[in-house]
Amino acid sequence: MAIPDFLQALLTASGPSGYETPAAEVWRASARSFTDDVTGDTVGSSVARVRADGGDAPLIGLVGHIDEIGLVVKHITDEGVLRFGTIGGWDPQILVGQRVTLQTSNGPVAGVVGRKPIHLLEEDDRKQVAKFEQMYIDIGATGRDDAARLVALGDPAVIAAQPVELANGRVASKAMDNRLGAYIVLEAARRVAAEEASQWGVAAVAAAQEETTFAGARTTAFALDLQACIVVDVTFASDIPDSDVAKGGEAKLGHGVQISRGANLHPRMAELLMETAEAENIPYSVAVPGRNSGTDADAIHFARAGIPCGLVSVPLRYMHSPVETVQLADVEHAIELLVATCLRLDPGEDFRR
Repeated sequence: MAIPDFLQALLTASGPSGYETPAAEVWRASARSFTDDVTGDTVGSSVARVRADGGDAPLIGLVGHIDEIGLVVKHITDEGVLRFGTIGGWDPQILVGQRVTLQTSNGPVAGVVGRKPIHLLEEDDRKQVAKFEQMYIDIGATGRDDAARLVALGDPAVIAAQPVELANGRVASKAMDNRLGAYIVLEAARRVAAEEASQWGVAAVAAAQEETTFAGARTTAFALDLQACIVVDVTFASDIPDSDVAKGGEAKLGHGVQISRGANLHPRMAELLMETAEAENIPYSVAVPGRNSGTDADAIHFARAGIPCGLVSVPLRYMHSPVETVQLADVEHAIELLVATCLRLDPGEDFRR
């Protein structure tokens, strides 16, 4: 399977938490190809609505966060290199030697992450994992003033890594977490609109700031007054060495999606997703998160008077790295599951318990 053009555009756009605009613009442009009801808000989230027949139809949200992890410029040294902070959770050893793209008022600026060469490190330091404060971004500037012409404090950066097609329909890229979710929910809404058969309205949401505060999920869930919600995110693939299936659940690439049951996930939503998967012959596994899921569902489920949430996850290898790896067939299965679930929803569905 080739990478769909829309997904390729999302993966290559820049958009760390709090700076999602370039990725959001790609998402909104695609949404306008099938609905005129496309909006953005002050937090950075985007919504594309597909309305059902009748003005009082209930509304289900399909939510995938569009932000990625990134870096942010905090200081420019006399030498002209950039000290940085992190946006979201990073493993510091991943960053050494990476190429990055800074998002600036001057447009994209290329840089590389550097640190003192191993040859110049003391013996004990060679055995230690690199620390963020030992690294910097080099943009080729000759000094502080030269660097300040190109970048400003607070400018964000993301890893510069193009998607790579691997064997067996697998793809590696930065930002799979969670441009995949943003892609899946919009594609599902697009297909529901084409069917013209849903008895529920559908709101596809590309939520901002999941990696830092869940802000986009909180504000959009309040604004939309949803009667139900399905969150789409990625989950840790279990088919790699040293994976603990008992802890994270089974999630193998090429074996479909993962449906979660848990304390802050509505049991009827989980049941509905599993019933639909079985009826449509969509492969899935089940996960049981504990107190929370680590996804936007943690914020959405108690918005307003409470929103019944389901969670669908795509197995992903090497989370929070430049080579996050998925199988495109699993992405397609996620879209199919959301579409079929939306079309199965009865207007009289009662989630009270």
